[in-house]
Amino acid sequence: MRLLVGSVAGKQGVFAVEGERAVNLTEAVPGVGEDLAALAGDADLLARAAKAAGGDKTVAVSEITPALPIAAPPTIICLGLNYTDHIKEGGYDIPDYPALFMRGRQSIMAAGQPMVRPACSERLDYEAELMVIIGKGGRHIAEADALGHVFGYTVFNDGSVRDYQRKTHQWTPGKNFDDTGAIGPIVVTPDEVPAGASGLKIESRVGDEILQSSNTANMIWSAASAISIISEYTTLQPGDHIALGTPPGVGHAKKPEPRWLRPGEVVEIEIEGIGICASPVVDEAKAQAAE
Repeated sequence: MRLLVGSVAGKQGVFAVEGERAVNLTEAVPGVGEDLAALAGDADLLARAAKAAGGDKTVAVSEITPALPIAAPPTIICLGLNYTDHIKEGGYDIPDYPALFMRGRQSIMAAGQPMVRPACSERLDYEAELMVIIGKGGRHIAEADALGHVFGYTVFNDGSVRDYQRKTHQWTPGKNFDDTGAIGPIVVTPDEVPAGASGLKIESRVGDEILQSSNTANMIWSAASAISIISEYTTLQPGDHIALGTPPGVGHAKKPEPRWLRPGEVVEIEIEGIGICASPVVDEAKAQAAE
């Protein structure tokens, strides 16, 4: 299934998307709820939803305003340095263990919502990433079994404020500014893409300007290996999000000078077979005035 969480006429629900139309699963199947949290953790509920996805009562996808796939993910874990050429452009050594960091809930927002350039910095950067949403939880998950723990895949823009990222060896400040990490809007179940969502074109752009272009097959740590490695130290839960790193072409490494995101631009992240995550860039002062 292709799933979209969003609202129509102010009422939020979970929609199964087919082309330009969508079925409201929240209305069709008791227990689905208003986001993907219930479906992610309940295989039987997901099976009932899949049967209802072919219903005749549909709404135009264009009428749905996207929301976060899961409003309150239990944990958001991100891999850095997962494409060799990106590691080289950043001046890092190729690691033998993934660089891992976490994002807080205030740092994420739905696709289509403003991506906020903070008042304290002009160095807002983009990062196109594949994101895994965990279905079946667990600890000490073998790599061979890991894809059985995936609920779905979506698109992530790991917006990064580079001068704050570089203030310390820990990347937390630069990766956790409010409203810098866009997720969605489409979540695809594993049957919609190749195993591990490998072999998919991944790209970022502003208008006709292509910023990044690569393939998820180029990741050092696949979805399965990342899940296995992370589950060595923490128990994964249904609804956890894992972002799998970005390919080369990020703004801070552009030559002859960095290419930062500017207010008024719309940055798009696209992954083949999943969809486009588009975010208008705004200054923090404008975002606050709009609240």
